[in-house]
Amino acid sequence: MKIGFYPGCSLTGSSREYNESVVAVAKALDIELVEIKDWNCCGATAAHAMNEELSLSLPARIMALAEEQGLTDVVVPCAACYNRLKVTQHELEDDTKRIRVVDILKMPYQGSSRIINVLQLLEMYGAENIKAKITRPFAHKVACYYGCLLVRPHSILKFDRVEDPQSMDTMIKSIGGTTLDWAFKTECCGAGFSVSRTDLVAKLSGNILKDAADREAEALIVACPMCQSNLDMRRSAINKTLETPSDIPVIYITQAIGLALGLSAKELGLKRHFVTVEL
Repeated sequence: MKIGFYPGCSLTGSSREYNESVVAVAKALDIELVEIKDWNCCGATAAHAMNEELSLSLPARIMALAEEQGLTDVVVPCAACYNRLKVTQHELEDDTKRIRVVDILKMPYQGSSRIINVLQLLEMYGAENIKAKITRPFAHKVACYYGCLLVRPHSILKFDRVEDPQSMDTMIKSIGGTTLDWAFKTECCGAGFSVSRTDLVAKLSGNILKDAADREAEALIVACPMCQSNLDMRRSAINKTLETPSDIPVIYITQAIGLALGLSAKELGLKRHFVTVEL
């Protein structure tokens, strides 16, 4: 199985462990990831709030490069990047906007590449096929946290269920885990306010962690580097808002699958986390 791959800025910087786990799991599943050559930042989270042409041109260039390189399917693990590329594809169905962006880019853009998130890639591979490769069942009780950007706006992304998504839960169950039925699956962690309103971030993230702890979750499972960074890296600030400090680790879905496939903590980047992971 061969598929285009757009890592984006987070996976090559602050969330290297996500990139490591995506690459390691893909290799274990015999999925060939073909990284888009000469890719650029997609503009999340600032460009779309500052300049519409820039917010459309940055993602459009990435997709134009994918088309130029013959990549019909492109997996985008970062939820923010995935969201920006999908929204841009939708916006550029407008002829006026598409003509303007093509003029800015000075390169053709058709919008023909299919943009998928990491959960969709795993679904394409098949839960049963993954199950057949398990060497160490992921026998843990976890809370699957989807956040805002994987499922919203639903009218554009058309992925999973907007209020009660199940794709991550299904994947965790297929590798031997137990998932919580909880109300915080798509609540915002406050990542968009990581610089301007750290107090709000601590409160929002604290609510998520408290509810997971109250339900005795052993870990939070995510597919968004912004959510993971907020809930993991900011834990000391978050704990100041909680009556009982939380030590629940926050890991990526690819790290959970990697553990079930028998990959090491080092291969999956689990040693890079701020909150110790012992699963």
